[in-house]
Amino acid sequence: LFFQIQNEIKRTRLLIQTNEKTVSEPIQNNQTKKAFLLSLSSVHPDTDKIIPVLFRPPAFMPITLPLVVISSVQRQAGHSFFWQFVFHAYTTAFTLVNGNGTPKAEEYSLQQKQIFLGLGAISYSACVGALPLSFVNRYALKSSVMQLIVRKLLPAPLFGLTSAFTVAMVRSPEFDNGIEVMDRNGKVVGVSKKAGEKAVMETALSRAVLFGTTFFLPDVLMYCVQRARFVTNPRALGPVRMFVVMSVLGGMLPVSFSMFPQCGEIKRADLEPEILSSTEETEFFYNRGI
Repeated sequence: LFFQIQNEIKRTRLLIQTNEKTVSEPIQNNQTKKAFLLSLSSVHPDTDKIIPVLFRPPAFMPITLPLVVISSVQRQAGHSFFWQFVFHAYTTAFTLVNGNGTPKAEEYSLQQKQIFLGLGAISYSACVGALPLSFVNRYALKSSVMQLIVRKLLPAPLFGLTSAFTVAMVRSPEFDNGIEVMDRNGKVVGVSKKAGEKAVMETALSRAVLFGTTFFLPDVLMYCVQRARFVTNPRALGPVRMFVVMSVLGGMLPVSFSMFPQCGEIKRADLEPEILSSTEETEFFYNRGI
């Protein structure tokens, strides 16, 4: 889907907008369904702008998979820093493009702030990820216990925490400025900082679960494979590990994206008083972002 050209996306968007709610023709129903799926994966729900190809949800796994594999096998701190920088740069850009569109106003200062925060978070996360290897290599710590800690136990929590950190940093304008909340009819009733904070924290948690699990579970599975002697040829361990990482990432991706609803819900009691004074609704909704 993500290789469709912009004209095709615009055509399908027009089909959705002009199609009647009660459609009787099966062909038209099928066309509408395809148009909806294409629009869902290619158009930002807040701004109605077409998302660049590399940052659409279907592109997330094909791009992050090789970065995860390469990052997990590095033995030198410099190489580890570089590949983790690339990894966090892509996931941060993906987060920024697919975040809530409310705070992305035409203010250049806001765009500057997001770019500055994003670069800072990427650099910091890459440094944190490479620090254990740097420490081990600098002081020549070769003991099996230290190697186990640095190469097997630390990567999962570090990648999970740094992935959540980059999400929180690059999308911080959403809880600084607030995001739009709507009633059940889709009418915008106000801009809420509390809803923005909830959206960012949910997305950060889902990203931490995704990459924390992706870096932890393959090591556990590979240990079981080697212990049970399912693979006896040492040369086959590399391809098997890549398959395991791909399977875990592919399985965790829909889990991560669906941990919290894309259309988030927030109760009346959790909103600011100035929003509540303008409506009697009890349930409100917002675009959580990805």
